[in-house]
Amino acid sequence: MAAARMMFEKNRPLVVGSFGSRQDLLDSSAETLKTACDIVEIRLDLLEVDAAHGEPSPWKHLLEIPMLFTARRSEEGGALEMGPAKRMELLRGVLDHATWVDIEVASIAEMSELIAELQMKEIPWIASYHDFEKLPTDAELRQAVVKARDAGAAVFKAAARLASPADVARLANLQLSDHGISVSTMGMGPLAPVSRLLCAQCGSVLNYGFIGQTATAPGQWSSALLKQAIVQLAPLEI
Repeated sequence: MAAARMMFEKNRPLVVGSFGSRQDLLDSSAETLKTACDIVEIRLDLLEVDAAHGEPSPWKHLLEIPMLFTARRSEEGGALEMGPAKRMELLRGVLDHATWVDIEVASIAEMSELIAELQMKEIPWIASYHDFEKLPTDAELRQAVVKARDAGAAVFKAAARLASPADVARLANLQLSDHGISVSTMGMGPLAPVSRLLCAQCGSVLNYGFIGQTATAPGQWSSALLKQAIVQLAPLEI
């Protein structure tokens, strides 16, 4: 079965439902997910933790749902220490099922061969940037956006820990700016829930929640609740 395709629609923030464990993935049904999210994220690094003891493609019962595949580097929250070669191997193995692929901004150079393959196959990719300790400076974030855009990413994603309401405002202002690329922003930590709604209202194209019992980032909403809340938001016109 060919991978499902999706297009962004103006003023329609999409909700990504991320699986925090293999069991959460196995327990999910396509019917339930259609109301809980718009796209599912399959974390290959998490699945690799117990790969020897499970079905090699535990998402096969969900192929009608658009899928985002991620093999996260350990420095940005990945479950295992895996070099770029191993992460590229994992991602290459799922390209027939991939609607999107996630590659970190920090991995753009070392995974350039995979990026070229994605472009050849016309599979859009997300350039992600994570900081679990703080919200980086505006200059650092804008530099990362430029790297993502220049490398051909379809979306720049930034997720960072927020320490104050001022951080929430600064992240929202980043989202409101025109960067010449679609942008997805979200906070982590105690201010994560409010930041994810505000950033969605400011135009974040991809908004992450979790499916099942296990969150994949500090302060995440469940994707079903996040989708229900986002539907109630009116887009900001600033």
